Amino acid sequence: MIGRLYGKLVLKAPPSLMVDVGGVGYEVEAPMSTFYKLPALGEAVTLHTHLVVREDAHLLFGFGSLTERKLFRDLIRVSAIGPKLALAILSGMQVDEFWNSVRAGDVARFSKLPGIGKKTAERLIMELRDKAGATQAEGLSAGYGGAAPVGALQEARAALASLGYKPAEVERLSQAVFEEGLDTETLIQRALKRAIR
Repeated sequence: MIGRLYGKLVLKAPPSLMVDVGGVGYEVEAPMSTFYKLPALGEAVTLHTHLVVREDAHLLFGFGSLTERKLFRDLIRVSAIGPKLALAILSGMQVDEFWNSVRAGDVARFSKLPGIGKKTAERLIMELRDKAGATQAEGLSAGYGGAAPVGALQEARAALASLGYKPAEVERLSQAVFEEGLDTETLIQRALKRAIR
């Protein structure tokens, strides 16, 4: 699996681009959210990648952030959503906006995206709703307050999720114990104490 590319950006032709890595040109398809943040041609670029192997082709998809790649991987696990449609979704929505729409069950918002009808939107929401809370635990969605406490809160959520707590429980516990300035360890301890009450 090719997980990351670092090299010189030599071609931009949405949705395709090419990265020269040590003299080898890697053709990559990327969402528009990644294209907007690409450097100028000839400059260095780092892309987080996902390789799709088919009988007739090896397709490499690139993303400007790990959160985008994670969402892409979640999307292609949904029935009836392939890599091209996943790219279209990522091109039309930011990651946080996507997960907020899933949590809200916003079928109309998804139906506005190209290639997504009402039935596909409903299936997408149904299949990813459980993951929507887990993404908060992994620090993929918007947090609360300033940068330092948000990091601690996100780390605490990730720890609770890795211990097997369901997304809704992770959210409830982390919200209940969050206070400005608390470190990750303290948040986790408080959450675990609250969970076993």
